Amino acid sequence: MKMDGVTNSTPRSPDGDHEQPDRLTTVGYSLTVGLAGLASYWLTTTAMSGVHQSYEDGQLGGMWAAVATIFVLRDSRRKSLAAALSRMSATLVSFALCLAYLAVWPFHAWGLALLVGLSVLIPGLIGLPGDEMTAAITTTVVMVVAGLSPHSAWKQPILRLADTAIGVAVGIVAVVLTDAVSNWSLTGRRPSSGAQSTKNAR
Repeated sequence: MKMDGVTNSTPRSPDGDHEQPDRLTTVGYSLTVGLAGLASYWLTTTAMSGVHQSYEDGQLGGMWAAVATIFVLRDSRRKSLAAALSRMSATLVSFALCLAYLAVWPFHAWGLALLVGLSVLIPGLIGLPGDEMTAAITTTVVMVVAGLSPHSAWKQPILRLADTAIGVAVGIVAVVLTDAVSNWSLTGRRPSSGAQSTKNAR
C-alpha cells in the first residue's frame, strides 16, 4: 500500500513470484480505518443526537456514517478522493429519489423496486456508471428504514445524507492526516544533505 508521494517497500517472497505486503503499512492502514470509523460513529451519534428521531435512529446514523468512512478510506489519496466523490454522488441520487417518493407516498415494496431501478438507471444516464450499485444499496436501506419508521418517513433521506456527509468528511480528514504523518516520518528518516555529503566524501 502507498499514500501519494510515499511508496512503501513491498518485499518479494523467496520464490520471487509474488509480492508480500508491507506488514507495518497494513497494520497502520487497519488502525486508521478502525479509528476513523469510530470517530464517524461517535461524531454522528453525539453531534446529531438532537436531530435523530430516536435512539435507534441515532445508532443507524452512526453506523451509516462509519460505513461511509470505511468506503472512502483507500490505500492512496487519489483513490480515497475518487471514492468520496462516488459515495456522495450515489447518495445524492438516492436522496433525491427517496425524498421525492416519501414526501408523497408511504413505503411500499413496489415503490422500493421502482426506486432501486431508477437508482441504477440515473447514474448510468448522467455519466456515473460506477455509482449504480452504491445508489441502489443506499436507496434500499433508506426505503426499508422508512417502512420501519413510517412517522415522518420523508426525513430519512435527509438524515442519511447528513450521516453520509459526516462519514465522508471524516474519511477525507483521516487520509490527509495519514499522508502528513507518512511524509513527516519519511522526511525524518532521510539524512540531511550535509550529512550525506560528508558520508560520500569518506
